[in-house]
Amino acid sequence: MRSFHVKGIHIGGHRPVLMGILNLSPESFYSGSFVPFSSIEETAEQMVSQGADILDIGARSTAPGSTPISVAEECQRIEECLSILEGSGYCISVDTMHPEVLKTALQYDISLVNDISGLLHPEMGSLVADSDLPAILMATSKIPGDALTFNGTIENVSHVIRRAAAYDITNIILDPAIGKWIPERNPQEDWELCSRFSDLKEFDFPLLAAVSRKSFIGDLTGRSTDDRLAGTLAVTTSLIEKGADVVRAHDIPETLDVINTVIHLQEFS
Repeated sequence: MRSFHVKGIHIGGHRPVLMGILNLSPESFYSGSFVPFSSIEETAEQMVSQGADILDIGARSTAPGSTPISVAEECQRIEECLSILEGSGYCISVDTMHPEVLKTALQYDISLVNDISGLLHPEMGSLVADSDLPAILMATSKIPGDALTFNGTIENVSHVIRRAAAYDITNIILDPAIGKWIPERNPQEDWELCSRFSDLKEFDFPLLAAVSRKSFIGDLTGRSTDDRLAGTLAVTTSLIEKGADVVRAHDIPETLDVINTVIHLQEFS
């Protein structure tokens, strides 16, 4: 499998990398994860001390039905956060699908781009290529996460890989788009994608597991977003066993325990 290093972190190695979610959006589906600007420095330091290898900074909720914000507001939130963390030395990923936001972020010391549109916007492709940064790219055809079947996910991943190749972007992490990205998607489709996660290894790129507190877990357990940690950790365990290379999570200490435990068990197999 292809692998690369980001700020000394090995992506695509034996051990999954832990990506902590630093959420600047009060509109988020999980309001408990929102970090106000006054707490950014403290929260980032805590997440890294608890075991986060990468901080994934996002300023816009992309959940269906969430309150929209302007691109200008997203830029302002990202810039204020990055200015606070400037000089920290953290490995920072910026979660955006808007070229204007990425342009703003590139003025600071960032290490990855997390684009849920999978380079749909040509300018995103050019910016990522010119920056020479690795990119997390989500399975997308026309709108983020629009596959309704596992075969559709495979097709969308193929589209994303072709887009990246067109810009000569080779250091990519594939996000199969688990979750309710579009209203038409039902939980059963997410469970099938989780169960067949290892099939995505055929693409030979590192894989992202991003399931933290998502609605398909709540649909099964009957739990609210605030009470989905146990279900999240169960699914995360399975995805690590199926080959996840990066785990995106709200709950850093608990997810680190899962990573350590699964890897320890694998050493005995």
